[in-house]
Amino acid sequence: MKSSLLFNFSVNKENKTIHIQREFNADLKMIWKAWTEPELLNQWWAPKPYHIETKTLNLEVGGMWLYAMVSPENEKTWCKADYKAIETNKRLSWLDAFCDENGQENTLKPRSLWTNIFTAKEEVTQVDITLKHDKLEDIEAMINMGFKEGFEMALANLDHYIESQFRLRQQNKTHDRARVSTYLNFPGNTEEAFIFYKQVFQSDFVNGIQRFDEVPADHDHPPMNESVKKMVLHVELPILGGHILMGTDAPKEFGMSVNTGNNMHINLEPESREEAKRLFDALSEDGRIEMPIKDMFWGAYFGSCTDKFGINWMVNYQIKSSS
Repeated sequence: MKSSLLFNFSVNKENKTIHIQREFNADLKMIWKAWTEPELLNQWWAPKPYHIETKTLNLEVGGMWLYAMVSPENEKTWCKADYKAIETNKRLSWLDAFCDENGQENTLKPRSLWTNIFTAKEEVTQVDITLKHDKLEDIEAMINMGFKEGFEMALANLDHYIESQFRLRQQNKTHDRARVSTYLNFPGNTEEAFIFYKQVFQSDFVNGIQRFDEVPADHDHPPMNESVKKMVLHVELPILGGHILMGTDAPKEFGMSVNTGNNMHINLEPESREEAKRLFDALSEDGRIEMPIKDMFWGAYFGSCTDKFGINWMVNYQIKSSS
C-alpha cells in the first residue's frame, strides 16, 4: 500500500470553482462503490463526530441522493445530490444543495455542481473533484463553514475504513485455495468461548483477536461504548484436520441478538467468483437470503443465506486487490 497519499486543495476565484485531488489505497471499483452505495457512503461521508443517514439514493441521471448530516445531539441537516452525469468507474456529477427531509431545496444556502473523475493508477485510485458555484460569495461561504477541514476529515474516514477492512479480512488468509470454516456468533462472550476451545484443541489463534475498536464505528448504529469496543470483532482458531473455527460478538447495542438458529454459519471460501455464485444460488434456492451475494467494501464477493432445511451459510470469495 502506498504510504503517502496525494491531497491537493485549491480555489479558482475567477472560475468560481474548488478543485481537490485525492488518492486512495484501493482499486477503482472499490472506490466507485464507496462513492455510490448508501451503506458505504454512510460509513465515511461526514466528518466526525457527525454521521450521515441516507434516506434514498437513486443512482441514475435525474435521480437523487437524499441524506441527513446528523450531529452528536441527533440534530439533522438535510442535503441532496441531484445526479447529472454517470459513467461507471469513470465520472460522477451531481448538483449538491441543502434541502428539507423531502428534498425541497433551500435556496438561501449555497449549492455546488460536483464533478468527480475516477482514475486507476499503479498502486492507488485518484479522484479529481471540481465544485462549481453560482457566485464567488458561495465559495467564501463554503470555506467559512469549514468545508475544507470537514471534507478532509471525511476523506480520512474513508482511508481508515479501507485500511482496517483490508487488514482484518486479508491478514487471516494468505493463500487462494478454497476452504470451509464454521462461523460462530456470541452475545458478548466470544473471547471466553474461544479461550475454552483453544485449550480443548491445543491450538492458537490466527493473528490474535481483533476487536471492535480497531475499525471505524458503524454510523447506522449508536456511538460505541467502552464495553463494545473491547468485544471480539473477529477471531480464527484451527481445530482438527485443517478446519478453522471463526467467531464474533453480536452486541445488543447494535440491535443484534443471538439465539439458537442464527448463532452458527458454515462459511465457504471457494477459489473463484463463478463458483461462489453457483454455490450461493444453489444453497439459497427455496430458502431465505439474508444478504444477496455481491461485491463488498472489504474486498470480498459475499452473501449469506439460510437453505430450505434451515442451515445457515456464508459464501465468501476474496477478491484479489491491486493495492
